[in-house]
Amino acid sequence: MEPRLNLFENSVSARFFRYINSAGKVISDSALPSATQELVKIRASQINGCGFCTDMHTKDAAHAGETAQRLHLVAAWREAKVFTEAERAALELVEQGTRIADAAGGVTDEAWENAAKHYDEDQLAALVSLIALINAYNRVNVIVQQPAGDYVPGMFG
Repeated sequence: MEPRLNLFENSVSARFFRYINSAGKVISDSALPSATQELVKIRASQINGCGFCTDMHTKDAAHAGETAQRLHLVAAWREAKVFTEAERAALELVEQGTRIADAAGGVTDEAWENAAKHYDEDQLAALVSLIALINAYNRVNVIVQQPAGDYVPGMFG
């Protein structure tokens, strides 16, 4: 399977990714726990059907020490006992933020208040920014049908 457009060789997409990768660095350097960041990226990618990002972020999480059990249960996090209350709040926020067009009211006050119980203002800003960023990556990769499966942790950095 070949992508519809080579995002890595096209000058416009290469410049675009340079900018959004810089935005991603701000988030990765934030106080939002890195394990939570990976869980958020995985869940949004699953919802959006982005195989490339799901492959990348599950492999990055495993490389960083995340357990196979937790990775396997991200899609069913509500029924899983392996996530902290803070992680569950972040997973709820990413689901509602990713499915914003499907929900008449967008993100509920309850989801926001629950996240605010576990994360300070800077962490919330990082979380909201991360949800927006991973959704952008997902959409680009889904639109061009970026193939999944060949990612190796660290290959882009």
